[in-house]
Amino acid sequence: MLTIDGSHGEGGGQILRSSLALALATGTPFRVVGIRAGRAKPGLLRQHLTAVGAAAAISNAEVTGATLGSRELTFVPGPVVPGAYTFAIGSAGSTLLVVQALLPALLRGDGSFALTIEGGTHNPSAPSFDYFARVLAPVLRRLGASLEATIDCPGFYPAGGGRIHLTIEGSGGRRLQPLDLCERGAVHSRRVFALISSLPRQIAEREIAAAAERLGWDAAACGVVESARSPGPGNTVSVEIQAEHVTELFVAIGDKGVPAERVALAAADQAAAWLAAGVPVGEHLADQLLVPLALGGGGRFRTVAPSLHTTTQVDLLHQFLGVEVGAREVGDGAWQLEVPAWGG
Repeated sequence: MLTIDGSHGEGGGQILRSSLALALATGTPFRVVGIRAGRAKPGLLRQHLTAVGAAAAISNAEVTGATLGSRELTFVPGPVVPGAYTFAIGSAGSTLLVVQALLPALLRGDGSFALTIEGGTHNPSAPSFDYFARVLAPVLRRLGASLEATIDCPGFYPAGGGRIHLTIEGSGGRRLQPLDLCERGAVHSRRVFALISSLPRQIAEREIAAAAERLGWDAAACGVVESARSPGPGNTVSVEIQAEHVTELFVAIGDKGVPAERVALAAADQAAAWLAAGVPVGEHLADQLLVPLALGGGGRFRTVAPSLHTTTQVDLLHQFLGVEVGAREVGDGAWQLEVPAWGG
């Protein structure tokens, strides 16, 4: 059984989620120790338990240590079983982080999968639903994946209560196509949109104005306020840039006591840095592409300097698959990552 050090690298929940994803896709049992040792509150939280429970449910896995606060867990997967599944986090924990643990195996699975996941959909330190639907899912579909994502209602911290749906048609073991994403191409469109629930509309309007001013864009031409009904109040601001070969989205989450302008500038600064870097793949897309590419047809892409999340993913791919991801700086802060296809 493979033993994974949960304190290594980023030292958080990503190590567990990626281990679950790789175990499901390859049938490899593993034991992880020191779960979330790098966090202020170590051990399993509700969203991690939901991910473990979901991975176990779709594969009839044998699991030990799946309790709140546990720092050690063993997971022995069986074959992934198609069907309809519903998973409720029971808090505002991120639904999209649960998806990360399941998606690579479902894309390779044999049959159809329908997932409903309840919890948070727009969380700090996690992909938002908008990011998944507008950035990651289109890249995976371009490589041959069959998946759709919809949202019934957003869930913000601390109320949660969001609900998303994913439908996935497994490939029956057929690999995704290789990715070659080294050029961004010309920018075709850009916009700033603010999502708001049970808060004054002027908050969203201030965010759009601040982000547009920072980027030198016309707020009247590119700004959109999207109202939503959610169990609790909440707000996000997103900067979306559609280029010839990729779409990127930069998201900031509103928080009580934080001025709207500060929230907006957090998203705008990320977008400005990506535009200045001249690469197609942003920091967050880079680490989310690694597992699907290694399990699929491999590929290469250009991105910013690898983050700790990315280097942690690279280490896990080596441990589970024996894959050696190449990373080299190609000038001016731009890096090229080469992901070999797993031979299994």
